[in-house]
Amino acid sequence: MTPAGESIYRDAKFLFEYSRRSIESARKAADIDSRTFHVGTSLLNPAKPFMDLWCQVSAEFPDYRLHLVPFEDNHEGILSEISQLGEKFDFLIGVCDSKLWLDRCNMLPLGRYKKMVAVSKEHPLAGRSRIEIEDLYGETLMMVKRGDSDTNDSIRKDLETFHPQIQIEDTPQFYDISVFNRCSETGKVLLTLDCWTEVHPALVSIPVNWDYSIPYGLLYSLTPTQDVRRFVNTAAENQKIEGTAHLSHRHGASVR
Repeated sequence: MTPAGESIYRDAKFLFEYSRRSIESARKAADIDSRTFHVGTSLLNPAKPFMDLWCQVSAEFPDYRLHLVPFEDNHEGILSEISQLGEKFDFLIGVCDSKLWLDRCNMLPLGRYKKMVAVSKEHPLAGRSRIEIEDLYGETLMMVKRGDSDTNDSIRKDLETFHPQIQIEDTPQFYDISVFNRCSETGKVLLTLDCWTEVHPALVSIPVNWDYSIPYGLLYSLTPTQDVRRFVNTAAENQKIEGTAHLSHRHGASVR
């Protein structure tokens, strides 16, 4: 072999070995990614309830890891985020009986959050540890507009029928931080949830003597992967064992 040939041979051996290692690294990376659950998280839809669920069922997924994917609670863009379940992330925990949301995803119910009200720290009700509905007479209550949430529509109907002394003001269909800012800046009352007590530092959340609540659960794609289906089924069985909600879907009781 000539010196030139030896040089080409050495370089060729290096290239073949480098190519082999690159392919092996890519395969390992793909394998790791396939064993990663991507979980959406935001200010109003934090991942902590998912982490609690994960602690209960993670023994069934010893080779899997979690990756948190932040997203914005933008009332104009939230439906786009929900539509990306299965692409941008595999799961998120959401407060949800929204028809618009549930047209775009599956949901495994996990529980319910109590409805509360939030007021600015300067509001006359801010110092109260609990209030009656009658304490809201003369106030303006901000809540999502009618038509998408059966729970909120039922609350609105009750208030309009039995407590017309409470003025209702529509907010966008889905809350974002701008809604909480408006409550703080205007001195109005905001219909909120017990899971959102720390969302806005200038607001105080107060329990009300009523029985209103809304479901929350594990949201996932309408066309879940095999790994996602297995996780949902495992979580559903765990919920069943604990005597809580079993697997639910807007069209039935099986995971698609």
